[in-house]
Amino acid sequence: MLPGGGAICRPAAFRTGATAIRFPASAAPAPMVKETPLLTPGAAPAALANPVSSANDVAKQGPREGGLNRAISVWHGRFGRATIYEMDRPMIMHAHREGHLIFYVGGAPGWLAMPNGRYPIAPGFAVAVSPWEQHCFIPEDNALRASVMLILYINQDWFAQMGRGLHKALYFGRVPITVTPEIRAAVRHAEGIVLDGPAASSFDATLYHLTDLCFDQSWQSIGPVRPRAPGLQHIDFRVRKSLRLLSEQIGGDITLDAVARDAGLSRPHFYKLFRQQIGVTPNIYLNTLRMEKAVELLTGSDRSVTDIGFDLGFSSQSVFTRFFMANVGMAPTDYRRATKILHG
Repeated sequence: MLPGGGAICRPAAFRTGATAIRFPASAAPAPMVKETPLLTPGAAPAALANPVSSANDVAKQGPREGGLNRAISVWHGRFGRATIYEMDRPMIMHAHREGHLIFYVGGAPGWLAMPNGRYPIAPGFAVAVSPWEQHCFIPEDNALRASVMLILYINQDWFAQMGRGLHKALYFGRVPITVTPEIRAAVRHAEGIVLDGPAASSFDATLYHLTDLCFDQSWQSIGPVRPRAPGLQHIDFRVRKSLRLLSEQIGGDITLDAVARDAGLSRPHFYKLFRQQIGVTPNIYLNTLRMEKAVELLTGSDRSVTDIGFDLGFSSQSVFTRFFMANVGMAPTDYRRATKILHG
């Protein structure tokens, strides 16, 4: 287990080599695997029947051997975050309030694990994650090279403004995205500006075009009816109170039992109602708040990593660093080094 209560996501029942799934080099149709996890031919289906549980089981084996994940380039702006990461270590199950797109750029293929299956991130395959959907990155087992990924964290308000009201909400119709020639060209363009540093106008236009292509494709096989994102007005008042309590006490000695009690709920009812209405557990929601605040302080101040960790309630810099690596993917010092702010 890691700080924050998460477990490392690692492959549990598939291998590379002669009997493994081979990632296609061309833009073949992405597999529709929302209900059925991807399996190595001949593997027992029960081995991956619940990806979250299998990840928790193998977490006891400890971190994957190899180098650390590395931030190559990170840009923050009105759009959210646009990053290029080099990754060869698994992460814990986590979530973001932003929409999330992950594209293969080079190196070894990888996987995205979600409670309903595993999806390849490879030549011809990308993934789309809606806000507050649980997920984690898994490197290819026994890979000799790290995976290089273009990863977008898309601000929902920005997406709505850029679309001039065309989109009700940044919720994707399905997870797997086929990397068509048009999407591949847009990925290459986005990769170039993330590495080189663009003007704000070109960044917005490029990232919106890429996000919009993936958004539209995700709904093509589902139909014209697109659900509206659940608004705060539809959330039970006791859950709304718990959200406020969690936000106010993010750096304090917070206990979820106390939050449930102050919200007027029993612990079991609190966990059930919270997950039904927010989409994640209270633990993952609290981890997300801490992760967001950590990123904000790392990129918007010159405070030391130790002080930031203490302010967020961590007992030491090492505990905070392990939490940040498990949720963001790399050490906080590495993230700070690679990050640039795009103004305008």
